[in-house]
Amino acid sequence: MKIKFLIFPFIFFLLIILVLFYLLIIDRNPSKLPSNLLNKNFPKIEAVSLLKEEKFLSSKEFGNEIILVNFFATWCKPCIDEHVFIKKFSNEKKIKVIGINYKDNPKKTVKWLKKLGNPYSNIAIDKNGRIAIDWGVYGIPETFLINSKGIIKYRHAGPITDEVYNKINKIIN
Repeated sequence: MKIKFLIFPFIFFLLIILVLFYLLIIDRNPSKLPSNLLNKNFPKIEAVSLLKEEKFLSSKEFGNEIILVNFFATWCKPCIDEHVFIKKFSNEKKIKVIGINYKDNPKKTVKWLKKLGNPYSNIAIDKNGRIAIDWGVYGIPETFLINSKGIIKYRHAGPITDEVYNKINKIIN
């Protein structure tokens, strides 16, 4: 009777161990988090523009070209690391690069861009994080590639590296 009583907790314990082991061995990459926006129209943006005296409206900024939308902040170390690649896209690929300045100080952002160079054709200020929520941003930096029809074709969470830069180039070409 005692043995039967001990078998059920042992089997339950064994099942828990198997589930935990399975969770350890599956391939889980946080930069490959799913996005509900892939292959859908980009969310509309209406915000204050960092660089221009007029309001930032996505309906005016997003035209019939390929656009790279980059969420960044001056306090974000990985944003500094990826800035070189954002400038490459702006200079070499001749695609329009839009910045979304996430929960940052506009004056610091202007200084930061003067120091590192400004690859953005325009920058929307996301003071309270509302734009990021609409776009499903998990954390910054985060980058989206939008085709000429206004459809989000690629999303990358985390800084752009050589590997990601090459992957985006393949999508563009």
